[in-house]
Amino acid sequence: MDFQAFWQALLLTLIAGLSTGIGGLFVLVKKDINPRFLSLALGFSAGVMIYISMTEMLTEAQGLLASAAGPKAGTGFTSLAFFGGMLFIGLIDRLVPDSTNPHELSHVNTAEDANFSSKLMRSGILTAIAIAIHNFPEGMATFSTSASDLSLGIPIAFAIAIHNIPEGIAVAAPIYKATGQRRHAFRWALTSGLAEPLGGLLSYLVLRPFMTDTLLGVIYAMVSGIMVFISFDELLPLAHEYGEEHTSIYGLIAGMAVMAISLFLFM
Repeated sequence: MDFQAFWQALLLTLIAGLSTGIGGLFVLVKKDINPRFLSLALGFSAGVMIYISMTEMLTEAQGLLASAAGPKAGTGFTSLAFFGGMLFIGLIDRLVPDSTNPHELSHVNTAEDANFSSKLMRSGILTAIAIAIHNFPEGMATFSTSASDLSLGIPIAFAIAIHNIPEGIAVAAPIYKATGQRRHAFRWALTSGLAEPLGGLLSYLVLRPFMTDTLLGVIYAMVSGIMVFISFDELLPLAHEYGEEHTSIYGLIAGMAVMAISLFLFM
C-alpha cells in the first residue's frame, strides 16, 4: 500500500466514523427528532449497502478467489466468507444488550425519560460504548476496501456515514436531556465514532504483511456479509418502526438508485 492510498483510506474511515458527530449536532439544533427523516435516512443507507454489496463487492470477491482457487472453489470460498462476515457481526451484535444497542433509538423522543436524568445519562454513555463496539469492524471494512479500491471505498464510507448519524442521535439525545449541556452531549457523540478509524488502523497494522489477492477477496466477501446483515437486522427494521408505512422502502429504493447511477457514471 502506497502513502497516498493509506491516507485516502484513513480519511474516508475517519469521515465515516465521525459522522456520529453530525447526529449530535442534529440533536442540539432540533428539539424533536423527525421520525420520518430517520426512517428515510436509515432506509437510504440500507439501500446503498445492499446494492454495493450484491452487485460490486461480491462480484469482485468471486473474481479474485476464482483466480486463486478456480471457478467452483472460488464461488464456494466467496459464499463461506460472505456468511462468515454475517456470523462475525452477528456475534458482536449479540454481545451488546438490546437496551444499549446503538440502533435502538426508542428512548430518543420519550418525554417521560426527561424525569430520570441519571437513567438517561447512563443510557447515553452505554450507547456510546456500544457504538464503539459496532464501529470497530466497520472501520476495518471501510479502511481495507478503500485502501485497495477507492471506487468501492467511497460509497461504502458514504453509506456507513449516513447510518452513523442516527447513532450519534442515540448518544447525544439522552445525555443532552440529562445534563442540559450541549457541548457535553456533542462530545460524547463525536467520540463514539473514533472506534471506526481505530479499527481501520488495526486492520492496516495486522493485515498488511499478509495481504494477497486471496485475502483481499475474502475481506470483500466478509464486508459484503457485514453490510447486508446490518441492513436487514438493524437498519431496515428500525427504519420501518420510525417511518410511515412506505417511507423506509422509498429510502431503500432511493439508496439503490443513487448507488446504481454513481457506479454507472464512474465505472
